[in-house]
Amino acid sequence: MTASRTTMMGLVLLLGGLALLAGCQRENEAEPLTLTGRIFVFNYRVAQASYLVTLARNAPLPDVSLAEASFENPAGGAPIVTRTKIFPFWDKISLDSPPVHCVVKDRPYAVTIRILDKQNQLIQQIETSITSTLDQSVLPAKPLVVGPLYTPNPEVFHADGSTDYAPETGCPEPAAKG
Repeated sequence: MTASRTTMMGLVLLLGGLALLAGCQRENEAEPLTLTGRIFVFNYRVAQASYLVTLARNAPLPDVSLAEASFENPAGGAPIVTRTKIFPFWDKISLDSPPVHCVVKDRPYAVTIRILDKQNQLIQQIETSITSTLDQSVLPAKPLVVGPLYTPNPEVFHADGSTDYAPETGCPEPAAKG
């Protein structure tokens, strides 16, 4: 092969690769946000578990946008719904739930995120699930610390030197795997 023919083939391959890459990039931009992370957060100090979902911006959103997240309630009952304003300068969005109870290890929990404009018109909907690698029984029922100085909680660390790390009670028994 001549040098010009080799150069031409290299250029064709490079342009073809760039076209494929550009095609993939345009496909992602069809939706303004992409799911980048989802996890249960267990905070041992305050004896709380919560959902945490992260999103990344792919494309512009209206200046007034909201993320409405609906988290399956691990304790049963109605889903836990939160609404978070999305500011125009945010490239990454974090959505978390208030504290949840009765999280079971290896069980998927449904999460639906609706991105809305100022008239509450749907821009995008993301459906996913979050599966915990831990059971909530690893958390004590009472916070380990209280107050702004992280003072040991006297309900956990008793004056006689004993401790009460008992887990939360009152959760329904998980369904048997079968």
